[in-house]
Amino acid sequence: MLANLLVQLVNGLADACALFLVASGLSLIFGVTRIVNFAHGSLYMLGVYVAYSLTSRFGASVLGFWASIAGAAVVIGALGALIEVGVLRRIYRAPELFHLLATFALVLILRDAALYLWGPEDLFGPRAPHLAGAVQFLGHALPTYNLVLIVTGPLVLAALWYALTRTRWGTLVRAASADREMLGALGVNQAWLFTGVFFVGACLAGLGGALQGPRMSANLSLDIATIGDAFVVVVVGGMGSIPGAFVAALLIAEIKALCIGIGHVSIMNMDFSLSKFTLVAEFVVMAVVLVLRPWGLFGRPQAIARSAASADKPLVPATRRMKMAAAIVVLLLALAPLAADAFPYMPVLLVEILIAVLFAASLHFIMGPGGMHSFGHAAYFGLGAYGAALFLKAFSLPMEAALFLGPVIAVLGAIVFGWFCVRLSGVYLAMLTLAFAQIVWSVVYQWDAVTGGSNGILGLWPSQWLSSPIAFYYLTLVAAILGVWILRRMLFAPLGLAMRAGRDSPLRAEAIGIGVARVQWVAFVVASLVCGLAGSLYAFSKGNISPEVISVSRSVDGLVMVLLGGIQTLAGPIVGAAVFTWLQDAVARQTDYWQALLGASILVLVIAFPQGIAGFLRDRFTEAQ
Repeated sequence: MLANLLVQLVNGLADACALFLVASGLSLIFGVTRIVNFAHGSLYMLGVYVAYSLTSRFGASVLGFWASIAGAAVVIGALGALIEVGVLRRIYRAPELFHLLATFALVLILRDAALYLWGPEDLFGPRAPHLAGAVQFLGHALPTYNLVLIVTGPLVLAALWYALTRTRWGTLVRAASADREMLGALGVNQAWLFTGVFFVGACLAGLGGALQGPRMSANLSLDIATIGDAFVVVVVGGMGSIPGAFVAALLIAEIKALCIGIGHVSIMNMDFSLSKFTLVAEFVVMAVVLVLRPWGLFGRPQAIARSAASADKPLVPATRRMKMAAAIVVLLLALAPLAADAFPYMPVLLVEILIAVLFAASLHFIMGPGGMHSFGHAAYFGLGAYGAALFLKAFSLPMEAALFLGPVIAVLGAIVFGWFCVRLSGVYLAMLTLAFAQIVWSVVYQWDAVTGGSNGILGLWPSQWLSSPIAFYYLTLVAAILGVWILRRMLFAPLGLAMRAGRDSPLRAEAIGIGVARVQWVAFVVASLVCGLAGSLYAFSKGNISPEVISVSRSVDGLVMVLLGGIQTLAGPIVGAAVFTWLQDAVARQTDYWQALLGASILVLVIAFPQGIAGFLRDRFTEAQ
């Protein structure tokens, strides 16, 4: 038992190497450019693919294999520099969250590029020459290649430390991390410095992927899985800290290895499988670290200080013209089923759009007026969906009761999670919401007896009077109108005024007696109620649910909807949800590479309308007055 545990811990050191290489590049890029590069996991994925192609052709010899690994890293580094010059350099002045939207679009483009070049099958690269065997360690076989990876991590850490502390480039990088404006005032060409940092960061991601070629297959799912792990390592270690990333990678990899080595434990005659805990171990670690030490293990406390943001334009009640436009839209939606004979799929698509509107509007409620960025909003969507399903199946309640009780489960989750989340801000708050969402996903995924595990829950059909698509459409339309109206009314109530005060100037808000954390907590709960309602409607519209409803990709979809429409306008999430859902449906019908086409569309919209579609229309309309 002890020998097996020690072997697993040694193998965990090899896993920590890959985590550190990806996270160090992400941390370096964020420290200088302040961009949360969501496409960093895609660069890791492409590193595996490029290394597969190079080693398959040139890797028969020792020199050819290691030259192929280095070549893959350089190719990915050059791709990262090209992305910075061609895309990100154009939107540096846009709001920071739009950088996330642009890099998410790149994720879609790069994934379909890999699909086009290498196909959908998993690809297994060749073993490293002369390192394909194993050594005996405590009576167990330990892959020789793992020993090379264990040495690689500290070597890369030492090289980064030397480059950042003993070279002029490193001095400029550290100066840019501290004060970019002052660095520019001194005459330093920031544009090329940023490009160089992107090259190095992408090169590290590519190297991390290339080194994993002999250990894992190249597949299209590596991008999202890797970026989640990399974000966790960066946040746990402390944003911008390379040594912190190294320690955090070791900590998380060793905890996972420990769970695998122990296997099962028995507590009070109940058997628990710790090996399943590896699915969520890093997120539990991150949640604990952020609650106890919000700035990370090696971060600085000042990094999470709440600072006053530039105040947005004040929200104003809808004008008579805007109310008339809204009434016309509602009237058109009410009459839309009349065209169902000509377009049979239309009621189904409109239900999806309306559910997306509820989801996006609830996220915008806390992100825009509330100033709280969330990467895990799908948790409340999923809790609402599973709540409705369990009330229907486990408690045998009528569909109508289950539909409106489902959001209560989302509210209970928000009460617990929100209490911790509102004590943080910025990227730390966003990552803690992601951690809680992944914990919920893990519970749903593994609790087979209650949630159905990976199979989900089937047979969630509406009552007889709602069995037709048109009847369910009208129910969804009423729920969407009611949910959006409630959120809008609250924004002009004292709660909404207090939310915006806490967002724009938290110190002044606290000074005049507003409990900013308490107000944000209430906003969190209100948003979860509407989001849970969207989840309940989704469950009955599809007839089944699975853990996918709580996935990271669904949370990212919500972010895309809000940012695409415009975070500074009340109509933004409505427009963004409608456009994104329609684009996703329409583009998917045209080509197998619909994700790339969707990503390109999003990228064009981000560059053309950095304030969002609704924000652009608002500004143009205001100028015309």
